[in-house]
Amino acid sequence: MKKERCVIHPPSIHGSIVQLFENVWFVKGQLKMAMFLPMHISRSMTVIKENDELILINPIRLSESGMLALESLGKISTVIRIGGFHGRDDAFYKSQYHATVYALKGHVYTHKISNLPDDSETGYMQADVVLDVGDRLPVTNASLIWFQSARPPEAVLRLEQNGGILITADSLQNTPHPDEYHNWLAKVMMKTMGFFHPYHIGPGWLKYSGVDSGEVSDLLNYEFNHVLPGHGDPVIGNAREKYRPALEKVV
Repeated sequence: MKKERCVIHPPSIHGSIVQLFENVWFVKGQLKMAMFLPMHISRSMTVIKENDELILINPIRLSESGMLALESLGKISTVIRIGGFHGRDDAFYKSQYHATVYALKGHVYTHKISNLPDDSETGYMQADVVLDVGDRLPVTNASLIWFQSARPPEAVLRLEQNGGILITADSLQNTPHPDEYHNWLAKVMMKTMGFFHPYHIGPGWLKYSGVDSGEVSDLLNYEFNHVLPGHGDPVIGNAREKYRPALEKVV
């Protein structure tokens, strides 16, 4: 089968890189949706530092000054893709920094939003390391919580520090209101679809991934005090209780 052409996307509008915990940073930016409508939404990247090397979760290609600020934190060495609907800027970091790309088994690098192929070989690039359930991560104090029923695959990365930090892609979100990275079309459409709520589960992900609601509510079985979402603001302190209403309601 003919492979898709790999596209390196231009830099995104973004904010400052903010340190939240020891060896953990967070930055918000914009995503231009791959749709026929010009919809721009907010997204977030988490950066983990280990042994002077940087591991990027939900990568965003930053501006020239943003990349210099990121490089000042350490060597950009690794990308971990935890969301099946994410991965837009992974190719940039693989090409520009020779970062090792980790992705979940079943992830496909495609420009399409729906009708994702099952075979990763059909995508425009392949991950360097394919992760299966139970595989170790290149972060000493991290593990994955898998949503095994989700298609495409999805997981939450849990850091065992500061009482437990969950890093999410599309599952747990925190968007109480539109921010400066949403354009007018996104504000209208996403409000209609129920996206603007604090401490919520991504409605688009719930609808299109087919994830079993029981797997989502099972997050309450884990200890976590903070959530760094792929969409929205970081939730610092008492995060499990803040998400409890949404996680109990989903069942």
